Amino acid sequence: MQDPGDTPVILWFRKDLRLGDNRALVHAAATGRPVIPLYIHEPKNGQLGRAQCWWLHHSLVALARSLERLGSRLILRSGPPQAVLSTLIAESGATEVLWNRRYDPDGIESDSVLKAALRGDGITAHSFSGQLLHEPSRMKTGTGGFYRVYTPFWRAFENSGEPEEPLQPPTALPAPDVWPDTETLDDGRLLPTTPDWAAEFRNVWTPGEVGARRRLQDFVSGGLQGYAVRRDFPAEPHVSMLSPHLALGEISPAQIWHATRGLAGDVPVEDVTSFRKELVWREFSYHLLFHFPELPRRNFSEKFGGFPWRSDPNGLRRWQRGETGYPIVDAGMRQLWQTGWMHNRVRMIVASFLVKDLLIDWREGESWFRDTLVDADPASNAASWQWVAGSGADAAPFFRIFNPVSQGEKFDPEGAYVRKFVPELARLGTRYIHRPFEAPAAVLAKAGIDLGKTYPQPVVDHKMAREQALAAFRGLAVSSSG
Repeated sequence: MQDPGDTPVILWFRKDLRLGDNRALVHAAATGRPVIPLYIHEPKNGQLGRAQCWWLHHSLVALARSLERLGSRLILRSGPPQAVLSTLIAESGATEVLWNRRYDPDGIESDSVLKAALRGDGITAHSFSGQLLHEPSRMKTGTGGFYRVYTPFWRAFENSGEPEEPLQPPTALPAPDVWPDTETLDDGRLLPTTPDWAAEFRNVWTPGEVGARRRLQDFVSGGLQGYAVRRDFPAEPHVSMLSPHLALGEISPAQIWHATRGLAGDVPVEDVTSFRKELVWREFSYHLLFHFPELPRRNFSEKFGGFPWRSDPNGLRRWQRGETGYPIVDAGMRQLWQTGWMHNRVRMIVASFLVKDLLIDWREGESWFRDTLVDADPASNAASWQWVAGSGADAAPFFRIFNPVSQGEKFDPEGAYVRKFVPELARLGTRYIHRPFEAPAAVLAKAGIDLGKTYPQPVVDHKMAREQALAAFRGLAVSSSG
């Protein structure tokens, strides 16, 4: 009979595709027993958007290489986790399974059932924290409830003490005598085939832990200074672009938080605080999702249940394609299609346009972002769409309707962002770059623009759309009080 001290440990990777600050990995290495690193292509991975599937493929390639440097390897299997783990346990003789927790509703339910089943079969099963800076079940208001407003959540977070120091990765992992069979990455069918719509992604991104660390270093040394003000300007480099790395756990929030310590004298405190507040917005989003699991599907504010959303397939399609006739909106949607990412200020602008100018249900936007963003995150995506729509926790009031022209002129004053992603407007002067529909015919002709042909006329008149949105909201308020 095999000595339990010699039996393998299965280390199950999920959205924690890194070696640094990985509690399950550190615990596995500390056992001194053989470790079998595993990634499971779960059936629900089909819920990952196509853009994030591209990222996942390359992230798994990077993780496998990192494990090889530790004398280990990554085993790939497909299927329901319980069935995959049962098979692998039988094949390897493993007696322990370790993983890091996930906090989306499906993940929580699946993991709870799985842990109970494993323990029922006599297998040791442990889960660890580390994907968030706090456990969402432990942050409570003075009355014992959960936070519904961000500012008190931020204050409570500030008063809860500094996050723990990130853990260093092990220098080696003991290997089993015989490695289990593994599928190949190609079996996962994560990459696009024909056409290769992700062809430009590789010019922007380096998926994997090394790419995440490099992105963090570059941001702290160059982009963080001035962040508090300049982060709203999409043509400028004052954003971290760490969100895709966070989404699949190639870097932990604690590693990012730790990198912003000790910068006094080099970076103004308001820049560090402003950046940290964005990290904590992600925490707040998971706090909301944990306590309101329907967040991606149901209005947080019940009064929005009767909102008169429109069915407008043409308007939705023009928004998705970046053909609304409003340059800042179109630039954002084309940046999303070309790079799998969009600047945060522009995300708010395009979301407001969909929900309030077109009166299309925020869930259509949430679904599109989930499919096309490399940083798609179940909590942040849903919470942020509901925030813009006015239906969420601590949401912007519905009557805060972004004017796409004035937003463009304020945050892209020279039109550099628009010219980059809407090249048919590149020769248009600054005066009209955000309002080509008001440019004289001679100005358009000189810029090589045939409005309605080379660049679309506006899909709606913003002033009229704004009045219609406000009227719909007033009607909602009346019906709610009636």
